[in-house]
Amino acid sequence: MPGTNLTRDEAQQRARLLTVDAYEIDLDLSGAQEGGDAAGGDHGTFRSVTTVRFDSAEAGADSFIDLVAPAVHEVRLNGEALDAGEVFKDSRIALTGLRAGRNELRVVADCAYTNTGEGLHRFVDPVDQQAYLYTQFEVPDARRVYASFEQPDLKATFQFTVKAPEGWTVISNSPTPEPNGNVWRFAPTPRISTYITALIAGPYHSVHSTYEKDGRSVPLGIYCRPSLAEHLDAEQIFEVTRQGFEWFQEKFDYAYPFAKYDQLFVPEFNAGAMENAGAVTIRDQYVFRSKVTDAAYEVRAETILHELAHMWFGDLVTMEWWNDLWLNESFATYTSIACQAYAPGSKWPHSWTTFANSMKTWAYRQDQLPSTHPIMAEINDLDDVLVNFDGITYAKGASVLKQLVAYVGMDEFFQGVQAYFKAHAFKNTRLSDLLGALEETSGRDLKTWSKKWLETAGINILRPEIEVDAQGVITSFAVKQEAPALPPGAKGEPVLRPHRIAIGSYELTDGKLVRTGRIELDVDGALTPVPQLAGTRRPAVFLLNDDDLSYAKVRLDEESLKVVTEHLGDFTESLPRALSWASAWDMTRDAELPARDYLALVRSGIGKESDIGVVQSLHRQVKLALDLYAAPEWRETGLAAWTAETLEQLRAAEAGSDHQLAWARAFAASARTEEQLDLLLGLLDGTEEISGLAVDTELRWSLVQRLAATGRADEKAIAAELERDKTSAGERHAATARAARPTDRAKAEAWASVVESDRLPNAVQEAVIGGFVQTDQRELLASYTAKYFDAVKDIWNSRSHEMAQQIVVGLYPALQVSQETLDATDAWLASAEPSAALRRLITESRAGIERALKAQAADAAA
Repeated sequence: MPGTNLTRDEAQQRARLLTVDAYEIDLDLSGAQEGGDAAGGDHGTFRSVTTVRFDSAEAGADSFIDLVAPAVHEVRLNGEALDAGEVFKDSRIALTGLRAGRNELRVVADCAYTNTGEGLHRFVDPVDQQAYLYTQFEVPDARRVYASFEQPDLKATFQFTVKAPEGWTVISNSPTPEPNGNVWRFAPTPRISTYITALIAGPYHSVHSTYEKDGRSVPLGIYCRPSLAEHLDAEQIFEVTRQGFEWFQEKFDYAYPFAKYDQLFVPEFNAGAMENAGAVTIRDQYVFRSKVTDAAYEVRAETILHELAHMWFGDLVTMEWWNDLWLNESFATYTSIACQAYAPGSKWPHSWTTFANSMKTWAYRQDQLPSTHPIMAEINDLDDVLVNFDGITYAKGASVLKQLVAYVGMDEFFQGVQAYFKAHAFKNTRLSDLLGALEETSGRDLKTWSKKWLETAGINILRPEIEVDAQGVITSFAVKQEAPALPPGAKGEPVLRPHRIAIGSYELTDGKLVRTGRIELDVDGALTPVPQLAGTRRPAVFLLNDDDLSYAKVRLDEESLKVVTEHLGDFTESLPRALSWASAWDMTRDAELPARDYLALVRSGIGKESDIGVVQSLHRQVKLALDLYAAPEWRETGLAAWTAETLEQLRAAEAGSDHQLAWARAFAASARTEEQLDLLLGLLDGTEEISGLAVDTELRWSLVQRLAATGRADEKAIAAELERDKTSAGERHAATARAARPTDRAKAEAWASVVESDRLPNAVQEAVIGGFVQTDQRELLASYTAKYFDAVKDIWNSRSHEMAQQIVVGLYPALQVSQETLDATDAWLASAEPSAALRRLITESRAGIERALKAQAADAAA
């Protein structure tokens, strides 16, 4: 929205002037079931009354408070009524002539419900026709619900009073009180930032338990809509939660800092979850309606632990400004994976394999875009941070934290973290506060490390340089480090960095690759000799960065590459397999390995891959390689071979296993011949069966969507499936299937519903975009390239951030891999004068076309 930005300079100036004490927020949500009052236009409104007490360092100073609202009825500063029409402009209320010391402000406004997942989101469940509300405030959307000083370093206490419809439950950061009539008055919170305050309201279903430790009992709650209650596996969620409490409290040496811990599975949520203090909201797709693989449970557990870690790192101690967002997210990611790996009784001790396989792949991809940036990004305003929830902030940051732990030692790392929490509880910090604590406990000087790792962009490449005599004895071994040029358009210079890595030696024993040796060392500069290996016999494979301690691209020497290519599936441990798979994928994306050779490698090794998360990643990557990186004239040959492989593996998989389900989904995603599509139809109508395969609700929709995309399921078939599944999930799946149909009319209707209208809720818009873009429909979609560039700037300027970003990224013509698409993009970038955030998103999408063209050329030359 125009007029809703806030610069870092403005925030710093306001923080120097003001100290905020307390908010009292009174919300009337009694009309929420009907949609609220009509003052919000398309979205109804609710009455919001905010009283905030704050101190000013100067007499007569001017400042402002933030508010996004359709109407403001009253502004009263220190008892004096101000003219709302005069002082409320551009999502701010001007505050002039402040008193030195204590000031009190009262604001009465009509705020709007949303259907975008920002502010106070309102959703009506088609199953029971009941309304369900939840807030999502990160980054700057508390101001959509109450007048607030919307920046993380102006912490305060918050006391919510909420009037709600009869029969509803209201949950917030403080423990849920007994209502007086339909009014819920919550106790004040501790001092927290505005973006982690929360309100969830509706006739939610709940399950309750406690976490008991050292005589303290922390109430635990899990909430979801009643229509999902039969699928809610609360005990599994409580088990992961308690495991996190136990491990984090031990490692952080600081008791859980809030009065209770609720986890609320809410509808149409844009992210995975949100760390509201004591009231975590989580996307309700994590309440699994159908069979999923263990990889899905592992990802859900990581999300649960990630948000729990934030209760300390982010909520108890909070970044001063958004340039340290990376530290907030990276810490939660690193510690959640570490908890899964090391906590006693964890079901996922192989979590570092998943991290290498998914998170790091995301990081490497993001770090090779023109928009790559240092981990510690320059965040000048809110627009900057809104597009910075990316693979650098989460995944590269967590990878570098893992490297930091290897560099300083795990015990020393957590001792530093313990000192940090004790020193800064309920306050705000900068990166230097944490690094200072870690320097104290580890004795390492981290200034150079920080400068090279956190203040520069790009990826290093590590290669072994090995010399061997005629008897196979190593005469010299060194690690060569390279700093490739940054992508065109990226800021900064390539740098060599200090790496703490392990070098693994592997031998073939009875057809298996078994680790027989491991050396851990510091690598720095262009060439690091490894004298320990001189005089030893050369093994079958050397693996640099074994155990995945550092963040770098790794290349194998010629002999190792030959063995790994033939035996990739034969590593006895999952992590070296994942690292080798990741390296092969990286080479494919870099046009060093042709797409057809990547397909051959996967087909030769995937049958031996036991880690289901790796299997499912390989499914996605092969499909992507064939769709985007294969030479167009060979693509159909590759897709036919892959689809035949998926069907063969499906029929061979153990009945009822995770692998069987994963292969069923992979087959459904690419079935193409009449015979294969007949099998999908037969699985749907029950005339075909594969022993052990449950064709349940979610798998049925996968089959319907592929049949719709290939013209084998029409509107009648989609409507019939929706009749079987009259839920919000069913409505989303049906929207995807309708948009996927291979007709001009279906595409035009889908395009109009997203681009020419702004009425779709966030989750339905996402579903329509997912159906519209079909890799088998390039020709049908070709005419939309020009339409996209005609519309995209207006979309960005007129929609909320979440809704606009969905469209900008989702509808970019990524399937039109051609010089013409690059030219059209460049012409638009040159003439449209986009904002920095929009330019970044378009430039990132353009880079995908450029990469695909190079990969297709490499595949054609193979």
